[in-house]
Amino acid sequence: MDERVYLSIGSNIGDRLANLTQAVNLLKADSAVQINAVSSVYETQPWGNLDQANFYNIAVSITTTLEPAALLSVLHEIEQAGHRQRLQHWGPRTIDLDIVYWGKRQINTPELVVPHPRAQERNFVLLPVQEIAGDDPEVKAQVDAALRQKRDTSWIKKVEGISINDDK
Repeated sequence: MDERVYLSIGSNIGDRLANLTQAVNLLKADSAVQINAVSSVYETQPWGNLDQANFYNIAVSITTTLEPAALLSVLHEIEQAGHRQRLQHWGPRTIDLDIVYWGKRQINTPELVVPHPRAQERNFVLLPVQEIAGDDPEVKAQVDAALRQKRDTSWIKKVEGISINDDK
């Protein structure tokens, strides 16, 4: 239970802030999940398919007693509660939750690859995780190294004056 898991959560359909808040609240409601930190909210241009609305993105650091497949199941349930529809690859979505880092673990199954295979290329993942991983040398080193490579040139900006309350 001591390995931190980092989630990337994004939304670009409907009330993006409400969608992110609902996802965090559903994570909090799961007794097997402990939230350690929630990043600032970042607005980002879409990645992959640019012909859609801008995203709001956050990173969430958790610890959990769940095994990876079980946590992935919980995340899919949260997406369903947020009316996520998988209609288009890299398309618009009400809510999207991804496991991006799990401590030192490397996971490679047909359902889940961790570290997330495209995390290193996405500022909307890296910058929010960097914000909350300051005391986690394993993950912070990976994120800092990826950011130094500057693989993503899309714009990203911290949304001032709003946050997801994590009750800490």
